[in-house]
Amino acid sequence: MYNIVIRLHFLCFVYTFFCLHVSAQDTVKSTLPIIKDPEQFRMVVSNDSSQQLIRLDKLAPNIRLDLRYADKNNFTGKRLYPRGLKITFLRKAPAEALREVAIELEKQGFGLKIFDAYRPYSATVEMWDLIRDERYVANPVRGSGHNRGLSVDLTLYYMRSGKELAMGTGFDNFTEAAHHDNPNLPEKVLINRGILKSVMEKHGFQALDTEWWHYSWPNNRKYDVLDLSFEEVNRFQPSPPRQH
Repeated sequence: MYNIVIRLHFLCFVYTFFCLHVSAQDTVKSTLPIIKDPEQFRMVVSNDSSQQLIRLDKLAPNIRLDLRYADKNNFTGKRLYPRGLKITFLRKAPAEALREVAIELEKQGFGLKIFDAYRPYSATVEMWDLIRDERYVANPVRGSGHNRGLSVDLTLYYMRSGKELAMGTGFDNFTEAAHHDNPNLPEKVLINRGILKSVMEKHGFQALDTEWWHYSWPNNRKYDVLDLSFEEVNRFQPSPPRQH
């Protein structure tokens, strides 16, 4: 009889925790403006072209994609994006700034390798369920720069060899070795991080202290969180200019 009572108490605890979790998710969904309808996004873009999401793979010839969440080579060990995904996006202003970054780096013999940029909101919720630490994963209550098409995760590579520059850690490293202010790193690593940081900040991006690869464009409350698939976003790409 005692064991039965203990089990009942345990089941009640589990049920209560589940209800609280669901309630919290419902609260997030009801208070945070999230664009999920492609038609709504089309209307937003038609009224304000700066809301457009621009494909990064077509910005400059020295931009490469290595979208880690399209396979299992990431901190979750899970594939969060469609398998073999070859496209990602930023809003118009940061996309244009990133093009200028790529042009400047090309003159130095460097290219940009993109690990992640636009991230559907549902993927952020899944990440938060795994690592509830706001130093490394955005809290879904507020959404993230990635969800708004304002953040990009990237590194540098040598155009001649295709090899990545040494940055001290890999992508999605949740240790102090990934922090910008960590002095206990080889001088070459600090120099390489400095090259990336200086050119990104020169063109308007802001660094994240805990992740050397993460840069964001200022939001100023203009951009809403999006939960659109990559395929849906790709339908709204601007038409190429006409040839005269």
